[in-house]
Amino acid sequence: MNTRMKKIALASLIALPITLPMTATANVSSTVNLTSDYTFNGVSQTDSGPAIQASLDYAADSGWYAGTWASNVDFGGTDNTNIEWDFYVGKFTQLNDTVSIDAGIAYYTYHGGDHSDDYYYPEAYAKFGFASPVGQSELNFWYTWDYFGLDVGHYIIMAAHTFSIAEGHDIRVSIDRSTSDDENKWAWDGDDAYTHYRAEYMTSWKGFDWNLAVEDTSMDYDAADARVVLSVSRTFNF
Repeated sequence: MNTRMKKIALASLIALPITLPMTATANVSSTVNLTSDYTFNGVSQTDSGPAIQASLDYAADSGWYAGTWASNVDFGGTDNTNIEWDFYVGKFTQLNDTVSIDAGIAYYTYHGGDHSDDYYYPEAYAKFGFASPVGQSELNFWYTWDYFGLDVGHYIIMAAHTFSIAEGHDIRVSIDRSTSDDENKWAWDGDDAYTHYRAEYMTSWKGFDWNLAVEDTSMDYDAADARVVLSVSRTFNF
């Protein structure tokens, strides 16, 4: 593993695969989110500190959508990268009363440090939704062929299920697996893959969406140990 790769791996640099809504409306909207820790797949992107995040999205009646999302980041050490700014475009399709698919491509950019632009990379995704009397199940995939500009393939597979415990109160449980195609270019503590587990409670109150999550990973990094994350967001429609 080269020096730059070691630096990135030790900093637990992992970008966010955008979580997009499972429905499409003809609208322009913006969501502002405050979270106690910006994590992706259980790994803190803010050195276990808080983050403020915002998105701007357009969704058409046809199911096409496009948007942008940004957050502060802190990768620790001497890395001065402090902003992640992402862009995405895709299409949501309701195949029938039960099955939906959301597919698209995202582009991740980083700013603040002299070499932050070296981390830019694209990512394709496909998300399948399955509705049932006991809730909404998901099977989601993400893949990039140039993870953090390192010319290495990286993919994520996630299974999740959301169910209601009372009107306006939902629980979501998920498990995902991140894998590197070449552990010599990208690895987590010497391994080419790791697993992340997450359970979260979701509700809305006075126009704000609240999320309380507990999560852990199979890694032994301080930035990827068990933690509780509290987030609150509000969406504005224009």
